[in-house]
Amino acid sequence: MVQSAHPATGEEHVLTLDCPNRPGIVYAVSEFLVRHDADITESRQFDEPESGRFFMRVRFTALDPRYGRDELADAFGPVAEAFAMAWRLNRTAEHARVLVLVSKHQHCLNDLLFRRHLGTLGIEVPLVVSNHPDAAALAASYGVEFRHLPVTPETKPQAEAELLRLIGEHRVDLVVLARYMQVLSPDLCKQLEGRAINIHHSFLPGFKGARPYHQAHARGVKLIGATAHYVTADLDEGPIIEQEVARVDHSMDPERLAALGRDVEAQVLARAVRLHSEQRVLFNGNRTVVFP
Repeated sequence: MVQSAHPATGEEHVLTLDCPNRPGIVYAVSEFLVRHDADITESRQFDEPESGRFFMRVRFTALDPRYGRDELADAFGPVAEAFAMAWRLNRTAEHARVLVLVSKHQHCLNDLLFRRHLGTLGIEVPLVVSNHPDAAALAASYGVEFRHLPVTPETKPQAEAELLRLIGEHRVDLVVLARYMQVLSPDLCKQLEGRAINIHHSFLPGFKGARPYHQAHARGVKLIGATAHYVTADLDEGPIIEQEVARVDHSMDPERLAALGRDVEAQVLARAVRLHSEQRVLFNGNRTVVFP
């Protein structure tokens, strides 16, 4: 840890970066933080041999009140340029603002709102949007604004334009598809690239389409699961953030499989949202680097 004469009461920040791998990156980042009187509280890194890229996440406390987020970002610019870094610097106190999209199944929405209510998931949820009115009461019970936005093939362009307007109006950082049963257009996927997460039943690409747990039962599966991934124009094939499985057996009917699957989906989606909101996920092409 970097020692300082200032008391450890400053603002906490997270710096994430990736760049071509070469000697001196860790030293350059650490030396920068030392010079700016920062106390490193967590540091993780990963060298990717296939792509030759280096990934790093550093959490630190800025002990000198002269150095806020903007001042640190300005000062770090030359270091980042020297190593051709793609990087982000954020204050940990600024929780991600999350817009949740949902259809009729509300288990993932309820789990996210409950964790937020308990304070175990550091996000803000200014708005829930649905193509059905069913989740209005649940959103209201948590004091969250609800917007019913119907979608038909004829009205889809207008509905997506309104969704984008709401995202801008509410200063949304992340869109979460919590069992939202609408396929987003390629244009909307592009505009939300890197800041939209979907939850998918089973390990991709298994059992796509309707009644997935009935399909799983018919195949006699021994494991069911869920995958949380970023949204791309390639349906359900975006970079994977988190996955989980649960063991099942021949005695379970489709309804029991579905009930168990709902639990797994909610847990996996919540973990993915936490990882993203804490800036623990970095993109590595079509894959992700996830720092636990």
